[in-house]
Amino acid sequence: MSTRGGSGGVTTPQGFKAAGVSVGIKRTAGQLDLALLVSDTPATAAAVFTTNRAQAAPVLISREHLERTDGIVRAIIVNSGCANACTGDEGLEVAREMARETARLIGCSAEEVLVASTGVIGVALPIEKIRNGLPRAVAALAADQGAAAALAIMTTDPFPKEASGQMIGGGRTVAVGGMAKGSGMIEPMLATMLGFVTTDAAVPGPLLERALREAVDDTFNAITVDGECSTNDCVMILANGASGVTIGDANYFEFVGVLTLVCRELALGIVRGGEGATKLVTVRVTGAASVEEARRAAKAIANSPLVKTAVHGGDPNWGRLIAVAGRANVAFDLSRAAVTIGPAVLFRDGRPYDDAAPDAAEYLKANTDVQLTVDLGAGSASSTVWTCDLSAEYVRINADYRT
Repeated sequence: MSTRGGSGGVTTPQGFKAAGVSVGIKRTAGQLDLALLVSDTPATAAAVFTTNRAQAAPVLISREHLERTDGIVRAIIVNSGCANACTGDEGLEVAREMARETARLIGCSAEEVLVASTGVIGVALPIEKIRNGLPRAVAALAADQGAAAALAIMTTDPFPKEASGQMIGGGRTVAVGGMAKGSGMIEPMLATMLGFVTTDAAVPGPLLERALREAVDDTFNAITVDGECSTNDCVMILANGASGVTIGDANYFEFVGVLTLVCRELALGIVRGGEGATKLVTVRVTGAASVEEARRAAKAIANSPLVKTAVHGGDPNWGRLIAVAGRANVAFDLSRAAVTIGPAVLFRDGRPYDDAAPDAAEYLKANTDVQLTVDLGAGSASSTVWTCDLSAEYVRINADYRT
């Protein structure tokens, strides 16, 4: 059995079609803003949703549909340009109508359709535009239209995110594909802004949910752009069994491996395309008392505006990393702690190494992918989190986003 990545997307697995069309939700005319993903046959589904208590209508309706069908899904409809969040009963009815209309056009029950939305919060989603545009989306459904769907779910994203991978063994191939969007309001808690994954393996529901949660924990849940958990965050996976391969105990870990590979590529794409980002920053925390404390410290460092702005400016200010580690509410021993920026050790065992500062500064300025490593000096556990730098462009994008 072997696992490898690929260059495809959400329609790489057998038996899936997608489409992306423009229905006029976004302010710029002609921009793709409605995506449709359909399995040729009923698929087993699993999802993780935002832990934000202000949950958008599509999140509530998708949860409801998964419960009613016991995780059997035919399609996912996604709009961008409007989050349909904080829109009351009217927003819930709009999300239900999106599912009903999709179901009518593809021939399934409304409960077999999941719904997702992304965009501005607190604005009514114009259901007539979706109703009028859906027939075009259904007509455009094809196995080679995954890229159009990935474009249609974008908001402030500078580029679409797609990934695929394969599990090869026993003479047959299982494919996993995915697409995601997200650029701002990113510190997922059980999911990212929007992520959609498909596989042509047959996977029992409980095993699929377990696999998704394991993959998400070390990928989408290990990224942050700005420490914000959105109202609409979700990751959904559909498994339709078209490959003829069933996932069970014997090949579960191989499946989780390829699923994690795909989710990680999508998650890193989100960070790399973070609003105003110029650098992908890997934050590695070692020497922690537990994995949980390592993750907590890594998230604290990754979310620090002082750390993120120092990286943006090429300033190897190791004191900022030590200060964040020390206030992260984890076991920490300054006399045994260390800070490394790229290959340069700047602080270790209670003393600075200022001679390494010029090398660290050059490393930060010369590279778009950089690594910050902090040893807490308190144990042997470790964790990795990915973030990006903080630039003036982030402020401009978010100051102008609604107006």
